[in-house]
Amino acid sequence: MTKLSVNINKIATLRNARGGNVPNLLQVATDIQKFGAQGITIHPRPDERHIRYQDARDLKAVVTTEFNIEGNPQHNFIDLVLECKPLQVTLVPDAIGAITSTSGWDTVKNQSYLADVIQEFQRNGIRTSIFVDPVLQMIEGAKKAGTDRIELYTEEFAHQYDLGNLESITPYTDAAILANELQMGVNAGHDLSLDNIKFFKDNIPNLLEVSIGHALICESLYLGLDNVVNMYLQKLK
Repeated sequence: MTKLSVNINKIATLRNARGGNVPNLLQVATDIQKFGAQGITIHPRPDERHIRYQDARDLKAVVTTEFNIEGNPQHNFIDLVLECKPLQVTLVPDAIGAITSTSGWDTVKNQSYLADVIQEFQRNGIRTSIFVDPVLQMIEGAKKAGTDRIELYTEEFAHQYDLGNLESITPYTDAAILANELQMGVNAGHDLSLDNIKFFKDNIPNLLEVSIGHALICESLYLGLDNVVNMYLQKLK
């Protein structure tokens, strides 16, 4: 079964909109795991507009499944990850002011830099994943950088799927096949939803994990968080 890691950035956004501690991020993370999710993902950004660095520290005590911290490996982020020691760190090439992630790494151009960061995390027992577009050259570059896994950036698939273009899955399938041949694990995330997750999962060989936040939280406004988490779990079997 493909694991479901729930990104709780949007819960932090809602909390921060009013100040205080409602909704309680730690309680939501605890409940999401109780509902069956196999991981919690956070993506702190330098301006801390949703997840704060202190949230990462606090969550360490309540995440009993897989803790995944995503972000651009700048100095403050590296220090935070080494302090929290999550099970997995996902390296994402975010621009500082970006609303959300917009592309994967150029693993050829940034190979030396990524390799240095990855080695530091691996020395500390933290599994590494690199956010990449479904481009075979980028998959090969990720292998040369030494990462344990890749995370396929799925925004273009989700957009094309909404338009009825099912052939849009092909580069993702090819990327996953190559990653498997190179003995890297395959994760995926960005704009995956209840509408497209089963088709995506069924066409990606050995998909280990998906990280879903925005769509899952939006769907939960209508259907309920417990219900939606379990709807994803059913589709990922």
